[in-house]
Amino acid sequence: MKGIYIFLADGFEDMEALGTLDVLRRGGLEVSTVAVQTGKPADYIYGDRFVTSSRGVPVVADLTFDEFEAMASQEGTGPQDVMVFPGGMPGTRNLAATEVLMDIMKVHFMHGGTVAAICAAPGLVASQLPGLEGRKFTCFDGFEDAMIARGARYVKAPAVSDGNLVTGRGAGCAIDFACEILRSLKGGKTVAEVRHGLML
Repeated sequence: MKGIYIFLADGFEDMEALGTLDVLRRGGLEVSTVAVQTGKPADYIYGDRFVTSSRGVPVVADLTFDEFEAMASQEGTGPQDVMVFPGGMPGTRNLAATEVLMDIMKVHFMHGGTVAAICAAPGLVASQLPGLEGRKFTCFDGFEDAMIARGARYVKAPAVSDGNLVTGRGAGCAIDFACEILRSLKGGKTVAEVRHGLML
C-alpha cells in the first residue's frame, strides 16, 4: 500500500484525526482521509464520504473505503507508507470491527509499512498486529492491556516510535503524535519547522 492514509469512522476523535492531518500536510506530505462506514443503509443521505466526529463535526473524507480498498496493493510497501488510526468513541471500535481494514493493516505492517495509532487505537486496533513482542508503545490510560498481552512494553509518554509502529497517548498529545510520524518520514528539521510555524 503506497501513501499515507488517515482512517475515519463515525465517532473519531477530532483533534487526533484532524490535528494529525494538519501537521503532516504542513510538513509537505500528501495525506488522504478515508471514510470507513459501518452499518450505514445503502441510501444513506449524506453519502459514503461523510463521517461525523465524536464532537458532532461532519467531515468529507478524500476517499471512500471502497476506493481505498481498490488501490490497497501491498506491492512495494515500506516505512514511508503509513496507516493512521485516530482514537475516539465509538470511532475506534468501528475501525477495529472492520475486518477488511484490519486484514489490510496486518499485511501492510508485515510488509514493513508503518502503523500509527493514538488514544484507544493502540489497544483496540494496533493490538491486532503480528510481531508486537518487545515493541514499545503508549496509549490512553486503561487501553494498554491488549498490547501488553501481546508482549508489547507500555511507556507513559505523549508519543512513542518503535520501528514501523508509532503510538500516541490521547487528544492532548495529538501534535506530539503527528510530529513523531513526521519525524519518521522527513526528519527532525522538518518537525522543527512545523513546530515553529505552530508557535510550539
